[in-house]
Amino acid sequence: MHELGFVMEIVRVVDELAKEQGITKVDTIVLQIGELSPVVPKYIEECYPAAVDGTFMEDTKLEIEIMPGNGICKACNTVFNVLKSNGACSRCGNRDFDVLSGRDFYIKEIRVPEE
Repeated sequence: MHELGFVMEIVRVVDELAKEQGITKVDTIVLQIGELSPVVPKYIEECYPAAVDGTFMEDTKLEIEIMPGNGICKACNTVFNVLKSNGACSRCGNRDFDVLSGRDFYIKEIRVPEE
């Protein structure tokens, strides 16, 4: 399960940023994970409590947004969701496509409590 390594890196990045910005409390961390990413959102959620245990982010909420895995057909230029169409163009059935989105995994937002 490589998700634990990803979560540990997220905690490190947020901690570093918080120190640079003088932030002492984080309310929510929002991640965006693409449908075609090798990262499994469920495992990220399961690893998160252990990764923040004992840190200043211990009570932080985690939100995950799933980004669609879209491709563009090389035959007819139709944009389609790769997973929903089982890897075939929804218009012509061609399986030769370029991935446009959905491989990403990143921190979208770090929310701090309102003062």
